[in-house]
Amino acid sequence: MVVLPVGAQTQTSEQAISTALKTRQPLDVVNAFLMNTAPDKVSSAAQQLVAPDATYISLNFNNPELKKIEPWAGTSKGPEAFVSTFSRVAKYWKIVDFTVEDIFASGDNVAVFGNFTYRSTGIGKQFNSPFSIHAKVKAGKITYFQFMEDTYASASSFRVSGDWEVKTDPDGASYRVGE
Repeated sequence: MVVLPVGAQTQTSEQAISTALKTRQPLDVVNAFLMNTAPDKVSSAAQQLVAPDATYISLNFNNPELKKIEPWAGTSKGPEAFVSTFSRVAKYWKIVDFTVEDIFASGDNVAVFGNFTYRSTGIGKQFNSPFSIHAKVKAGKITYFQFMEDTYASASSFRVSGDWEVKTDPDGASYRVGE
């Protein structure tokens, strides 16, 4: 298992890309990509660090209702999927904070854990969520990237009105949730 050294966290985004291209190590590649997800950097990072046939899974495999709220949700292919996702995230939300708490690799697999705080640009609703990423890197390129977060909180940050009637306990009554 490889853990990212604390000193590597102080690299600039450009230095991180340079390191990843030089070492081609899974940990360096994923770290460099995450350091370059801003709208003005993500296209270049994806072209350099993502395989042409890479799979990007955002939040779920395929949920048409969630895709209406968060268009990047589901499974997509190639570097453009990464560019499209991170560009739209930056359009739909102001990124207040994005913190990687742990990142480590074992072979081609990289695991990332952290938290973020986003504020929706449409209605100004802020939320905090943990996140996790499972990535796979082969020959210095990301081939698989699955991003998970608190989808209820992220989708709710766009809610203007309405509530749901839900029934979770098969022996209990239904109840309403929402604002």
